[in-house]
Amino acid sequence: MFTIEQIHKAFQKVKSGADFPQFVQDLKEIGVTHYDNFVSDGRTKYYGKDFSLDGESKYPKIEVHNSSSAEKLKYAISIHQQGQTDYLTFCQQAADAGVEKWTTHMIEMTVTYLDKAEHKLSVEPIPKP
Repeated sequence: MFTIEQIHKAFQKVKSGADFPQFVQDLKEIGVTHYDNFVSDGRTKYYGKDFSLDGESKYPKIEVHNSSSAEKLKYAISIHQQGQTDYLTFCQQAADAGVEKWTTHMIEMTVTYLDKAEHKLSVEPIPKP
């Protein structure tokens, strides 16, 4: 079983989207199989084998737009992966694109972005670090 402290330690290494692949590997090593990140407040639910753990909100509430835009999301992902935006900026851009949450799968090595109606806006492969 993993702890919130282990997750926070891994997250402290993340400065931009360019650091994300290593973050995923670090979580995978401690036993996280996938997690759901809720854009409105940064709350995260982490899952392991027969185990889950709720993280606290990471930032004040932001409004998620009711209409979604896969194009806006793709642009936000692109510049974030290049290291041009920090995490909070990316979350605000995701909210502007109508992203309710994203699910990161360590087994499938994908990130799936969903709108309020649970429609997939994008499924992105996680590159190897």
